[in-house]
Amino acid sequence: MTKKQIKNICCIGAGYVGGPTMAVMAQKCPHIKVNVVDMNEQRIADWNDSDLNKLPIYEPGLAEVVDEARGRNLFFSTSIEKAIDEAEVIFISVNTPTKTYGVGKGMAADLKYIELCARQIASVAKDDKIIVEKSTLPVRTAEAIKTILDSTGKGVQFDILSSPEFLAEGTAIQDLTRPDRFLIGGEQSQSGEEAVQALVDVYSNWVPRENIVTTRVWSSELSKLTANAFLAQRVSSINAISALCEKTGADVDEVANAIGKDSRIGAKFLKSSIGFGGSCFQKDILNLVYLCRHFNLPEVAYYWEQVIKMNDYQKHRFAKMIIDSLFNTVSGKKIAFLGWAFKKDTNDSRESAAIYVADELLQDRAEIHVYDPKVTAEHIYADLEYLQEHRVGQYVEQGEKMSMEEIRNLVTVHSSAYEAMKAAHAIAILTEWDEFKTYNWQQVYNDMLKPAFVFDGRNIAPKEEMNEIGFEVYSVGRGK
Repeated sequence: MTKKQIKNICCIGAGYVGGPTMAVMAQKCPHIKVNVVDMNEQRIADWNDSDLNKLPIYEPGLAEVVDEARGRNLFFSTSIEKAIDEAEVIFISVNTPTKTYGVGKGMAADLKYIELCARQIASVAKDDKIIVEKSTLPVRTAEAIKTILDSTGKGVQFDILSSPEFLAEGTAIQDLTRPDRFLIGGEQSQSGEEAVQALVDVYSNWVPRENIVTTRVWSSELSKLTANAFLAQRVSSINAISALCEKTGADVDEVANAIGKDSRIGAKFLKSSIGFGGSCFQKDILNLVYLCRHFNLPEVAYYWEQVIKMNDYQKHRFAKMIIDSLFNTVSGKKIAFLGWAFKKDTNDSRESAAIYVADELLQDRAEIHVYDPKVTAEHIYADLEYLQEHRVGQYVEQGEKMSMEEIRNLVTVHSSAYEAMKAAHAIAILTEWDEFKTYNWQQVYNDMLKPAFVFDGRNIAPKEEMNEIGFEVYSVGRGK
């Protein structure tokens, strides 16, 4: 493939990665046409809605970026084959969930959507294409994609690149506009190097060249899994220490601050909480564990598996703290959940700690009242339904499957935090939304049943102020 300026890009998948990534790319590269395509008609309709508050994804700053580029050089549609045909570069940004069936169940990545994309590209393409893996994939997936694409017999040249995303939900636009690095992996051939350079030239429209890292394609794929594994490992490490802090009277925030001053360790990802969630960390570590077992490295697999087990234990420990403090039963008691998203500034609730804490409390027939600024009731019930269908997890498997009728009788979703907390036996803070720090806690206390318990899973509550009012506040890593 001869070097040329890229003028037309297609992204298959309009989800949490594809939508924001392509929006920023279109904003920064007004000379490039960017088509984002998806078979989900409602999702595309939401991306095209004139009301920017109805975008399917909530990210601070995303609406402004979409508003600037949409209709100029950023387009959302369901015309997948047309976009594939016109594009010189095709990003694959579809979901790669953990398998729930067959070989690798519960650990391996399910690549059926990746394979479907590859087969569709192969059937449509009539001229040379650069295919970019943007989804998080197991090592050597590019080899499988290339095998499918090269089987067409049409004489079309396909160059496969890996350019994984390193986005943190809630700061995705900042991560895209001022990235620590963009990573591109390609084949060590003339054609592969030309394809890498073509993508470097696109990113260079707004990213300093020194922040664009180029590697072999396999190194790029493994770098994404490894980065998430290292970050998750830090979260699980500080959460393991939080349990010891509660027993000894130490303060986990003080411990984190002290060790974070060591330049060899650093301060990031040392915030104790009820555990990590989201679409990446758990899925990528399980994928890494599966790969290690596949290549007969059981000790390495066991090492990384402990990060997941520690994360599961932290959620279980938090739920048990609630039950134990409420006189060893929550049956028939109203527990207010502040937050359902896995972190603030996103409407993503995938693998949120709230889902698993709710499940343990529902096993004891607690009455849960949820408030989250961005997550809808539809998504909350869908999360609980999915967990009931699969019941996968160290502590989830120990519980009994509940019907959705039972769950809907026990779980109420509110549009007001004060309504959720009114007449509650206890409050559980499960997402670190900024607004949770600003409530009139005296009013909340007056409206609650006594004693009034608060279980702070994110260590954001004004504990001293609330203790003075009369709350009994329990914080992760500091105890009561």
